[in-house]
Amino acid sequence: MFGILGDRVGRKYTFLITISLMGGATAAIGFLPTFADIGLLAPVLLLALRLLQGLALGGEYGGAAIYVAEHAPKGKRGLYTSWIQVAVPGGFLLCLVVVLACRHSMSPDDFNAWGWRLPFILSLLMLAISLYIRLKLSESPVFQAMKSAGATSRAPLAESFSSWENTRQVLVALFGVAAGLTVIYYTSQFSTLYFLQGTAKIPEETALFYMASGALLAGPLYVGCGWLTDRLGRKPVLLAGYGLTLLLLFPMFHLMADGANPALVEAGKRAPISISAAGCEYQIFAAKQPNDCGKALAWLTKQGVSYTKTTGDTLVLTVGDQRVEGFDADRYAAALVQAGYPDSSDPARRNPWKIVLAVAVMVALSAMTYGQVAAILVELFPARIRYTSMSVPYHIGTGYFGGFLPFISQYIVVSTGGAFSGLWYTFGVVLMAFLVSLFFLPETHRREIGHI
Repeated sequence: MFGILGDRVGRKYTFLITISLMGGATAAIGFLPTFADIGLLAPVLLLALRLLQGLALGGEYGGAAIYVAEHAPKGKRGLYTSWIQVAVPGGFLLCLVVVLACRHSMSPDDFNAWGWRLPFILSLLMLAISLYIRLKLSESPVFQAMKSAGATSRAPLAESFSSWENTRQVLVALFGVAAGLTVIYYTSQFSTLYFLQGTAKIPEETALFYMASGALLAGPLYVGCGWLTDRLGRKPVLLAGYGLTLLLLFPMFHLMADGANPALVEAGKRAPISISAAGCEYQIFAAKQPNDCGKALAWLTKQGVSYTKTTGDTLVLTVGDQRVEGFDADRYAAALVQAGYPDSSDPARRNPWKIVLAVAVMVALSAMTYGQVAAILVELFPARIRYTSMSVPYHIGTGYFGGFLPFISQYIVVSTGGAFSGLWYTFGVVLMAFLVSLFFLPETHRREIGHI
């Protein structure tokens, strides 16, 4: 929707609409009444505001990428647009600072009662600053030239798919660029945080500190990689990032686990877990599992432990040399404790440098693939349909390949029993992106982007 608006009306005014929509929806969450006040309308309103945020983000990124790229000096598009990507981990860090500051400025009860609203309401300050800056911005010179020449597109969405060449570029951008870099970014930020808290059992604030430390160390590489693509080309750096991700993905998460909770790693080797049942199924869409085996799988997955599944006549959990028949969460927990499985990460045994190093490497891999994405997407498409053409693959890639990552990864973990097996989703998507980019993505860093 905003791609069409940006190609027809202009980059600047679309920019103003998207930031107003995002800022307004975010702040409104802070003022929402609760379920106790208005019942089911409360979560309905929350969902509606979240959808508005997503809609705004859909127009925001394309506008930012195009606006900066069309203003950038020749030979510096990668460097200039990389600052957009720096804003992603930068925003994440700012979020952590604000949330942690609010948490530590009041009691847990106060934060749960009303303090959680403050970060949303404080976003009004960011909205005011952004609107002030954007009102003073000039329109993109490329769009101004198109408008003066009467060459803007009347139907940018239809025109984006009217020729095979442009459709081909959209598909390459989707499967070769957006899908790959998105799953790497989601894995480096959200999967990593979930792994530290859920699997390694590190307290939330400690996990956030490790995430922030790793992001601070590797965050500047977003700009460094953007600068590098201006010299070496977009494609070599992108392929290098994909290739290194395929090599380092599993080792980095194992390093993270070893540093975060070595007792859990040792217990897994000393007393492996297996579950035996007849026709054991886990229904991922069910609020509650309909059978004991499904409940057992859900419980084990929630503990962050690895297990193997075998076929048997009755449901039996084996932990080392212990056997527990049927499903009983208390007996399962006792068996794990007796076998040496820790219920939390021991601070005395943690190796913070291993955790921070693993997080930093994952952020660095994201920088190599995400740092130049704005430049690549802008350079792939002609100016008259650029906003629409790049928005379609980018947001389908982030929305579906990235958005479904937690769901698919969790399903793989439950199905296989491997605490690390969910990473195969990231691995598979990145491998696909590597092959598509290798064979079909053109080198674009020397292209002129003013062509209509």
